[in-house]
Amino acid sequence: MIALFAAGAASLIFTFALTPVAVKLFRRLGWGQMIRADGPQTHQVKAGTPTKGGIVFVTGAIFGYLVAHLIIPATPITASGLLAIGLMTGLGLVGFLDDFTKTRRRRSLGLTGRQKIAGQVIVATAFAVLALLLRDPVTGVAPASPAISWVRDLPFLNLAALGAAGLVLYVVWINLLAVATSNAVNLTDGADGLAAGATIIALSAYTFIALFQSRMACQSLPVGDPTYDRCFVVRDPLDLAIFAVALAASLVGYLWYSGPPGQIFMGDVGSLGLGGAVAALAIFTRTELLLIIIGGLYVSVAGSVIIQTTYFKLTRGRRIFLMSPLHHHFEMKGWPEIQITMRFWIIAVVCAIAGASIFYVSWLTG
Repeated sequence: MIALFAAGAASLIFTFALTPVAVKLFRRLGWGQMIRADGPQTHQVKAGTPTKGGIVFVTGAIFGYLVAHLIIPATPITASGLLAIGLMTGLGLVGFLDDFTKTRRRRSLGLTGRQKIAGQVIVATAFAVLALLLRDPVTGVAPASPAISWVRDLPFLNLAALGAAGLVLYVVWINLLAVATSNAVNLTDGADGLAAGATIIALSAYTFIALFQSRMACQSLPVGDPTYDRCFVVRDPLDLAIFAVALAASLVGYLWYSGPPGQIFMGDVGSLGLGGAVAALAIFTRTELLLIIIGGLYVSVAGSVIIQTTYFKLTRGRRIFLMSPLHHHFEMKGWPEIQITMRFWIIAVVCAIAGASIFYVSWLTG
């Protein structure tokens, strides 16, 4: 537990102290946000606000994670923790290239859709392969499992049973999770503080899940323990909790300055990185499908874009929402941005509690 507090404290202090420094530096570098002309008119006043703030909290999370391990040598750095950091950082790098292209060309469009997806696929594929290969030398458990999971691995969806084809499908599945989650968080990042606050809430749920798994991991329980038949076959759950706490605390320090009205925006470097972190936690805690509930806000926002685009094409120009993503619909209806952010955070809290409750109840009844 001391490692959790150390990670959280170090990350929080890092971003709280350095975010205002980043605001001044990014403004000098000309890293100002470009606003879409077809977006909500209330957003035009945000043009020029420093962006790429994700650099601060991604770095802060890594800093807090490393500090915790330096202070508490009894909690070694693990493959799972490094891979989660790797997916967050790799997708964040793709987002940085997108952000850099926008600020350099002075337009609201950066990389093309294909270029961005290609970058995400390269990162996710490397992550998927390493997550299967890096097995614990003692237990033989890998950070990830080839079985699709709900609150545990689902035996009837074990892709390894299909041989080489199954392993290819596994890589495709991990790509789908990583790309979908990172893009969903990216779409949610459309109001000051919205994505940061929602992700803090989702990370809180995954902190609970990882800590519970660390207590109930099969390698942590004696064979005669009455709960052994319900133990979790997972690797490095405590280290995943440390990572989740470090990132959540890093976001708290950053949110002090990015909340409405935002002094800095996270940019794609932040939103894609956050999506990668959440996806990694879902994969490593064997709760991949449960992510649909824990990240219900992300699903709703991304779903609104899919519904709007599909309906627009099918009806040749008609719309269901005044504007998508969903938060822009409410802005067009006249809701203040702070009201949208707060109510969406409440939805995120309900989703996180529902997901964590399903996880816990499934263990009780399992």
